[in-house]
Amino acid sequence: MDKKNALRAGAVAAGTTLMMLLMSSPALALTRDDGDDPGPGLSVAETLGLYVVAPIVLFAVITGLVMVLDKSKKQT
Repeated sequence: MDKKNALRAGAVAAGTTLMMLLMSSPALALTRDDGDDPGPGLSVAETLGLYVVAPIVLFAVITGLVMVLDKSKKQT
């Protein structure tokens, strides 16, 4: 890839990222909508359990199932 194409690809990527950031407008998140009913916040332990422990356990379960149900073992 020559320098001109790399520059063009970088400009397109930067422009797309900038447009996405401008369109998201996080300032509007401060305004409450009708029907909003946020629940109580999560504690630190609940947050770690939900976003750290649960994915690791799910990964381990899927890995275990793949290893147990693998049929490509040599039959001798």
